[in-house]
Amino acid sequence: MLTTALMLLGAHWVCDYPLQGEFLATAKVKGPLRFYHLVAHAGIHGAAVALVTGNVWLGLAEWLAHTVIDELKVRGKTALALDQTLHIVCKAVWLLVVFGKL
Repeated sequence: MLTTALMLLGAHWVCDYPLQGEFLATAKVKGPLRFYHLVAHAGIHGAAVALVTGNVWLGLAEWLAHTVIDELKVRGKTALALDQTLHIVCKAVWLLVVFGKL
């Protein structure tokens, strides 16, 4: 369980920083295709969760959750700290699902 938890957290960091890049970081916040870029960024996270957990449904759940959480941040409804906390809570939920605790 610990290994999977660390892999989920590591994947989150990789997807949120190196894989996102400056282009997506800016494009998901402003511009005519802003929402599409946000969904693409969330899709990268969803793919990572699916790969780590081996569960496509959890990948889709991550894609949806990440889209909603980041949209709240873009609209100014959450600060960065709350945004990241919500993402980590999602990873904890996925972990509980994978190990049959939820």
